[in-house]
Amino acid sequence: MKSARKNDSGKAGSDLSEQIKAATKDNHVRAENTQLMLSYQKGQITLPQYKVLLCSLYEIYKALEEELDRNASHPAVAPIYFPQELARLESLEADLEHFFGSDWRQKVIVPAATHRYQQRLREIGRENPELLVAHAYTRYLGDLSGGQVLGKITQKSLGLGGGEGLAFFSFPGVSSPHRFKQLYRSRMNSVELTEAGRAAVLEEAVGAFELNIQVFNDLQKMLSVTTETAGQSERSLRTPGLPASPVMQLTVGLCLAAAIVGAGMFAL
Repeated sequence: MKSARKNDSGKAGSDLSEQIKAATKDNHVRAENTQLMLSYQKGQITLPQYKVLLCSLYEIYKALEEELDRNASHPAVAPIYFPQELARLESLEADLEHFFGSDWRQKVIVPAATHRYQQRLREIGRENPELLVAHAYTRYLGDLSGGQVLGKITQKSLGLGGGEGLAFFSFPGVSSPHRFKQLYRSRMNSVELTEAGRAAVLEEAVGAFELNIQVFNDLQKMLSVTTETAGQSERSLRTPGLPASPVMQLTVGLCLAAAIVGAGMFAL
């Protein structure tokens, strides 16, 4: 297979990691400026926001890590396969159990955009495993960078002590995020790709950011519907024998939100 590690001119910026960073720069800015992320960065994250975000992250990482595991020996995946250091699935399961209880799997609700993201990961895992490189890079290195800042914001905003509910942000297998990111980029840059293969990975990286933006926007819509329907349910549930408890309001709101957002998925 022809190596595409250097472009024809040999100029700086020929490394795959640098090219992905350049190709996704605008998308990265757009992702950071979604309503949900702006609220997050300002320390205005609420518990309902954090919980629905964890639900989506769980579904996304479940698909990503199962496909990475399945394709671990693929020549494009093997160099960037670090399950001991990076895997997030068990951490997310611990966080979800903390917030939702032992039956958390029955309570996970995600918007249509999360399903699309998940489906894309399954598709490329089956048909084009080399494109998993783009998703692994954008997700994991993001977790090791801005994710660490978001972890501190989350802890402070929600008053979470002792690290409970914050396992997603913890990387016990990575002693130095900075050095590990250097290693990861180096390993990724060693992946041999044809010119067409490299172009496809760059395009997929842009698509990965777009999928994340759609997830953030759909989550914000879900939360908006939840807030509105919770108020409606509070009024409608004020009948004898059916108390309008906060739990009942949230449950009704989330169910209605999921139905509305899910309908949007089938309308696309």
